[in-house]
Amino acid sequence: MKPKFRIRGLSLIYLLILICGIVLFAWLARTPGTAPQEIPISQVVTMSQNREIKKITDNGQWMDITTQDGTLLKSYKGDVSIFDITGLDLNNLEYNMEPASIDWFTILFTWGPILLFGVLLFLMFFRARGVNNQAISFGRSNARLFPGDKPQVTFNDVAGVDEAKQELHEVVDFLKTRERFTSLGARIPRGILLVGPPGTGKTLLARAIAGEAGVPFFSISGSEFVEMFVGVGASRVRDLFEQAKRHSPCIIFIDEIDAVGRHRGAGLGGSHDEREQTLNQILTEMDGFDTNVNVIVLAATNRPDILDPALLRPGRFDRRVVLDLPDVNGRAAILKVHTKNKPLAPAVNLETLAKETAGFSGADLANLVNEAAILAARQGQKNIEMKELEESIDKVIAGPERRSKRISPKEKEITAYHEAGHALAAQMLPNADKPHKISIIPRGMMGGYTKTLQEDREFWSRSKLLDEIAVLLAGHSSEKLIFDDVTTGAQSDIKRATGIARKMVIDFGMSDKLGPRSFGDKQEMVFLGREIAEQKDYSDKTADAIDKEIDGIIRSAYEVATKILTDNKDKLVQLTETLIVRETLETEELEALFKGEPLPPPKSAAISSPGTKSPEAKSTQSAEGTVLKPRPATGGSTV
Repeated sequence: MKPKFRIRGLSLIYLLILICGIVLFAWLARTPGTAPQEIPISQVVTMSQNREIKKITDNGQWMDITTQDGTLLKSYKGDVSIFDITGLDLNNLEYNMEPASIDWFTILFTWGPILLFGVLLFLMFFRARGVNNQAISFGRSNARLFPGDKPQVTFNDVAGVDEAKQELHEVVDFLKTRERFTSLGARIPRGILLVGPPGTGKTLLARAIAGEAGVPFFSISGSEFVEMFVGVGASRVRDLFEQAKRHSPCIIFIDEIDAVGRHRGAGLGGSHDEREQTLNQILTEMDGFDTNVNVIVLAATNRPDILDPALLRPGRFDRRVVLDLPDVNGRAAILKVHTKNKPLAPAVNLETLAKETAGFSGADLANLVNEAAILAARQGQKNIEMKELEESIDKVIAGPERRSKRISPKEKEITAYHEAGHALAAQMLPNADKPHKISIIPRGMMGGYTKTLQEDREFWSRSKLLDEIAVLLAGHSSEKLIFDDVTTGAQSDIKRATGIARKMVIDFGMSDKLGPRSFGDKQEMVFLGREIAEQKDYSDKTADAIDKEIDGIIRSAYEVATKILTDNKDKLVQLTETLIVRETLETEELEALFKGEPLPPPKSAAISSPGTKSPEAKSTQSAEGTVLKPRPATGGSTV
């Protein structure tokens, strides 16, 4: 904002200087030298008869008079001709006839304000047109138009959502060959709602539909409709649909429609709320489409539960396409799309990367490939190798390594035992995800981490959740077993374990004592889109039973973790000592340690940022570690 104000201030200064110059010029033009004395006509006649006048110059309504001694005089004669002035003798003096002079001072102060107002008005509209056109077209739509003759995205650029693409092929076919559907009495849905978590490709898929059909594509965000001025949002909606009808057949895409499509009646302004007026106009425009107009409305949201029911009824958004997080096959296909034009080393295995990135969205995978390319360029390589891609996975999940930090040997030992406890418990428990990588190098906010390979699953069993809790508590148990003391490093592990145990009891019905029942009613504020405090729908006696069940699950899992580490203390010590030396252990090294086989040679030094120290430099983070999973579960639980 400051540069704009500086430019406007300079313009105003220049304008004031120009006005002052004009005023000075007019004043000087009006008063050249010494002002002559004004005398009446009768005195001019007397002086003429006495032969005291040398020269008379006629300047319109004034006469300039020069006496014999050179004195300058002037006299007002009005519109009367100098020849009609009785008694004036012109025979014995010089007489000149000159055009009347212009009174610049009078003209300036008569027309100057009008001219100044016009200049200011022109500057205001010129700046509004060049910088922000809201001053001229405040109620017009800000939708961006992508022409259909130059498609930038097609279905070949979208992967991992095969079912969604198949369903949306109908929209493309309708826009291309409408008669094939109308001949059978079919009507294509007027509105299609794309639903899915962030980063799953909703916007990309909408642009691919327009690219495949070869039609214009209007793109706008739901927040661009809403303004603080009443009626502006509704005006922009009308303008958007008018433009779409003129470009028919075409596609309108409204991203984040929940910004204007929330339940009506939830705002503070009631029916006069600007957001609700905008929503009413969208409902009216969609329901008022002519059946002969080939305009299809696409919208995207990750909160379909808060949309107004009138928006989802048949005739408006009557079809819902779900874009979920991709499975292992979908992730492999997405990685192929994003690595299509990038130089990959022959040893890169995209199938392995797909297995290591469970829970990643399409946007996460695109970011992963980009980070790997940046790391390869930083190292001066010609190709992207597997080590850069695997390093990018950890960087996307937890952040970059912090090798330049330093900690004491004692804290490094505590961190190593903590992470070794996680890994050993995960290896020994039958239902836990097996460890894939352990590191005591600080990364992001973590002092160390243990990464496990998580399979794609829709449902979580009770035994699986119990083993996951035991793995989370194994770091705390390892510290207690070795040092007979505990640290704050297990804070996040304990919090996650308690959350899983609580969901098992009150949400999943996995308590033997309380049975298959849900406890607590979570109310939601539709307008804010977030949960408020849970409403208690059970007695205090039941609350005590819930606490006892949660406590029992935690204590039982902690005992399981402690028993595993106690029975395999020698492996725990060996794993920790190796981890302290190498700082990072991969899958091959972990398998060799667990089987008692010789360790393979360490891999090349890890990728580090410019300016960091060598891998031998000690880390400085606290002993806090965690069991690192690629992403939370996407199925029946939200662990």
